[in-house]
Amino acid sequence: MLIPESHSHEPVYPWRDLLQRWSDEWLDPILHEQERSEPFPPDVRAARWLGAAGAVSDEVAAVEERLGVALPPSYRQFLHTSNGWRDTTTWIKRLLPAQEVGWARDVDPDLIDPWIETGESIQVPDEEYFVYGDEQDCCAIRTEYLTDALEISHTPNATDVYLLNPRVVTPEGEWEAWYLAHWLPGAIRYRSFWDLMNSEYKIFRGDE
Repeated sequence: MLIPESHSHEPVYPWRDLLQRWSDEWLDPILHEQERSEPFPPDVRAARWLGAAGAVSDEVAAVEERLGVALPPSYRQFLHTSNGWRDTTTWIKRLLPAQEVGWARDVDPDLIDPWIETGESIQVPDEEYFVYGDEQDCCAIRTEYLTDALEISHTPNATDVYLLNPRVVTPEGEWEAWYLAHWLPGAIRYRSFWDLMNSEYKIFRGDE
């Protein structure tokens, strides 16, 4: 099992600032809350926070022990800030708490099996695969990576999902993050969970 003893040299991601702004804007009845089929619960609106209490170190260590891996820094710090989350956009309804995340092959095989069965023969060279941002081709995915993907969100009756890919890791320990959806011919990929969430926030605001 790969779990570092110290995270003191990791970059610090300003999750609280991002998530608080996201909460405030979601809960603004003029800007966004009317877009939901039903309003947020009164306790959520009173707290002005769409998340939960942050996970303590023992809770994060327990999920790393269960999965047999060290979680990527930006995702681990997210869990310490908020152990789960409500809507990011109208398509993703719930980011899972640490206790509920799991390998997609185990928790949601019906989601990934069709991709694996139809895409197993596709070969994507590095020069096409390692392109992110506006120049990325969402069809240029390596479907074999889905067997090892970590599923971190759930939306009832939908196939939109956030995945973390431990087979592509940056020198800082960040895992590639995927947004997989039924309406995409592939997936939108990001260098890290932090990059994914910042992009989703911009989409939520209508900036992208």
